[in-house]
Amino acid sequence: MGIPSISIMLHELIKLLYHSKCTDVTVIRIGTSGGIGMDPGSVVITSQSVNPCFKPEFEQIVLGKTVIRSTELDSALAQELVQCSQEINEFNTVIGRTMCTLDFYEGQARLDGAICSYTEEEKMQYLKSAYEAGIRNIEMESSVFAAMCNISGLRAAVVCVTLLNRLDGDQISSSHDVLVEYQQRPQKLVGYFIKKRLSQV
Repeated sequence: MGIPSISIMLHELIKLLYHSKCTDVTVIRIGTSGGIGMDPGSVVITSQSVNPCFKPEFEQIVLGKTVIRSTELDSALAQELVQCSQEINEFNTVIGRTMCTLDFYEGQARLDGAICSYTEEEKMQYLKSAYEAGIRNIEMESSVFAAMCNISGLRAAVVCVTLLNRLDGDQISSSHDVLVEYQQRPQKLVGYFIKKRLSQV
């Protein structure tokens, strides 16, 4: 969970891909997220990952110096995934920007953490500004995922379901069974995409 964990995993995965001489690789991250202005259960395909200042960049400290890396994702792949969702025709799917944060509480403008240094009005103003900036969901891995895939020449996509609309609150209210079905939506979409690709080989 979070940037450090997925960064470690990606280093190991990319080395394995290199040593096994894999080519024309597509990597897709699937998962859950908090939506912004999206109904729960909607699927967001990330156009670009942005930081909490809404900038499409990942900041890495290397040898004591700040290195800025791009977080753009493959637009053609995103469109292909949207087309697959339309063919499935079972749930709402959109392409939008994804905000990647360093923590689950203050970094995501939540009011229910142990520490909260802002008001509900300030929280809502921030989330509305995010929506106006094209951000449709919040999670904690997409920035380093996009940056590392870009550097490594891998086609990449991020496909996350929204478990709640953060403009309505911080707590998930859906039942366990509903949440289980929501979490299967990115799997269903990417599974359909893989089968479609394999049928074209």
